[in-house]
Amino acid sequence: MRASRAILRAATILAAVFSLSAGAVTAQTFQTAAPHAILLDAESGAVLFEKAADELFSPASMAKLMTTEIVFSALKEGRLTMDTEFTVTEDAWKRGGAGGGGSSMFAQVNSRIKMSDLLRGLIVQSGNDAAITIAENMAGTEEAFAGLMNQKAKEIGLTRSTFRNATGYSAPDQKVTARDMAKIAQHIIDTYPDLYKIFAEREFTWNKIKQQNRNPLLTLDIGADGLKTGYLEESGYALTGSAVQNGQRLIMVLSGLKTARDRASESRKLMEWGLRAFDNRQIFQANETVAEVPVYGGDKGSVAVVAKKTVRLLQPRGSSERMSARVVYKGPLVAPIEQGQQVGTLRVMRGDSIALDQPLYAAEPVATGTLTQRAFDAALEVGGDLVRKAFDKARGGGKEAGSAS
Repeated sequence: MRASRAILRAATILAAVFSLSAGAVTAQTFQTAAPHAILLDAESGAVLFEKAADELFSPASMAKLMTTEIVFSALKEGRLTMDTEFTVTEDAWKRGGAGGGGSSMFAQVNSRIKMSDLLRGLIVQSGNDAAITIAENMAGTEEAFAGLMNQKAKEIGLTRSTFRNATGYSAPDQKVTARDMAKIAQHIIDTYPDLYKIFAEREFTWNKIKQQNRNPLLTLDIGADGLKTGYLEESGYALTGSAVQNGQRLIMVLSGLKTARDRASESRKLMEWGLRAFDNRQIFQANETVAEVPVYGGDKGSVAVVAKKTVRLLQPRGSSERMSARVVYKGPLVAPIEQGQQVGTLRVMRGDSIALDQPLYAAEPVATGTLTQRAFDAALEVGGDLVRKAFDKARGGGKEAGSAS
């Protein structure tokens, strides 16, 4: 009974998402020549556009975003400072220097460079010598540093990406997805707001050689302030970018374009479309109850769940595309539950694509219930499971575990 009322309330609250997202005329569409692409709203995580966003490709120099994250993390934790000096190894000079054939900050072998300069060589100039110098000084070898990159990738939630070096040089199993690259970009922006400003610097001079930032979005008047380009013959021209207009930040990833000019034009078109083509609708305020989810074995039969950020839905203007929403959680939730514990997500689907997947947290603690309460919940759960099994058998389908819709 308690569980049924909780699920019913979740469905009632989520019905508001349906009514707010409905449009009237033909859906507005966007097309890009990029084989892989994604565009998302940074605050809500809402996906505005995607194309093969979960297919693997070589990241090229966009892998340096993960290299940068490892350094930013060490700076934030105090394990490094901007005055920390690293020695440019012979390996970094040979493989990553001008003779290596790729982008370089032109660091001299055996010279010592402060982290403040190495970061700009890495981010602004996309220097492979800077990346290798950082990797070998921080972890001993670039292979060991790649291990740190993969460990951090798991922590951030990059579910499909694998890193094998700090530079983005071609490696058989070094692959990422557009969705994962957008996640690392959002993580850097949210976690290191002061350090992130380096990505917006337009030029950097080292060893008397001035180089311009390779990000084409920075030269446009669209509020761009990051992040990283990439190119390999095998994967084409790529870009992970971000821009802010009127308080709204978008993050985009494109990969697989044939020329640098294509990369610049396609990234501009996608970003400008995202900034002008959507209605911004607030669904829930931060910490407002989104739903109540059943709890097993607690002193309460359910727990209110909230989002820590404002839940906003961006709907294409004039769209009649149907949307659906549900609270998804690994169930049943078992007491005790701590206040602020992540217990599920609010998932909104636009057709077959995930338009929003925002974490939900327990609004209050739920202690372990009495023996009588736990016994009642056990009987309730058994009964509910039988009903679900009968329903699944009747319709010939499976159940998405732990979902209230």
